[in-house]
Amino acid sequence: MQTQSYKIFQTLKNPACDWVSKLNLTSLKQYGQSHPRVHVLVLYGSLRERSFSRLLAYEFARILDHLGADVRVFDPTGLPMKDGVSENHPKVQELRSLSQWSQAHVWVSPEQHGQVTAVFKNQIDWIPLSLGSVRPTQGKTLAIAQVCGGSQSFNSVNTLRILGRWMRMFTIPNQSSVPKAWTEFDADDRMKPSDLRQRVVDVAEELFKFTILLRPQMEFLTDRHSEREEKLENGRLLSQAEKVQ
Repeated sequence: MQTQSYKIFQTLKNPACDWVSKLNLTSLKQYGQSHPRVHVLVLYGSLRERSFSRLLAYEFARILDHLGADVRVFDPTGLPMKDGVSENHPKVQELRSLSQWSQAHVWVSPEQHGQVTAVFKNQIDWIPLSLGSVRPTQGKTLAIAQVCGGSQSFNSVNTLRILGRWMRMFTIPNQSSVPKAWTEFDADDRMKPSDLRQRVVDVAEELFKFTILLRPQMEFLTDRHSEREEKLENGRLLSQAEKVQ
């Protein structure tokens, strides 16, 4: 898989301000090096020129990259609205391919009118619960976060937690909600020092740990009676489209 286009989060306006490289994560990095590299997909929910959900997504990506994970940030620009005719669109295929490749997700959505944005939900809608015999998200770990334009809220992360459960993912207990996000990033588009930034590091660290611990047990944890029966009856798992026919 091509990786070059997904490394934009490593491009820094001012490398001297890279606080991530100074984090006290040495022991966790060493622990991660003794395990296969973690594959992480990061999704964000805004197309604005200066999108704070994208800036926060990049900070998560940098932390996880610093820990040794292989991180891809999906750019939702150009992704068509979910319909019945665009499954072969390049952006749809890119998103689905990344979802299958990943072992963990980070979801970052703005809160708009008390909920996740259409840009973010559209990405989830394009990731089906099943693609033939493959469950693209089942058993993967998930970290969730939101940015707010005003005072702190948890509406979006609550919705993201519901979506994660519906997509059969293991959503970690910790989460991040950044109020007045426009005040939390500096002119270099980096998070300012604060308890909110500390929480972001905690969430990324927790996702990394949960993924390493759960990944070897994934086949056992996701083995379901109903799916065993489906395979016996049909020879394979059916896609959602096949089930509704």
